[in-house]
Amino acid sequence: MTKTERFLQIFLRIMGSVVCLALPCAMMPYSWMNAIHQYLGMGTLPSEPIVGYLARSLSAFYAFLGGLLWVLSFDVRRHRLALCYVGAGSVALGLILLGVDFVEGMPRYWRLSEGPWGAALGALLLWLSWRVRRYPADTVTGEKKS
Repeated sequence: MTKTERFLQIFLRIMGSVVCLALPCAMMPYSWMNAIHQYLGMGTLPSEPIVGYLARSLSAFYAFLGGLLWVLSFDVRRHRLALCYVGAGSVALGLILLGVDFVEGMPRYWRLSEGPWGAALGALLLWLSWRVRRYPADTVTGEKKS
């Protein structure tokens, strides 16, 4: 395993572990979510069902993504294409979220952290994944060279 592959593996596991921390939020009581929302200076969290649904389902999705990053980390060569896709998608999502944060009037600290950090980490993931050597064709297909 090259230094790049090892760094990518560690990076994926750290990122996977961090986003898995969202799992408890999928089960968080409304009162806790409201307290956090108020602590962040965004007022009272609306109590309509769609708000809880979106907050909980997004948290569960992040945890799912964290698990996927762990799975992909076990063989970065084989999963190179998927890792490039996740990296490019993270860059695009980060830029989209930056726009959404401005349109929705999110606090400044939020706008400066969510989208830009997501895009930067996605760019790092894409760059590292792109640098990973590909498996030779016979290793992937199991065919023997004649």
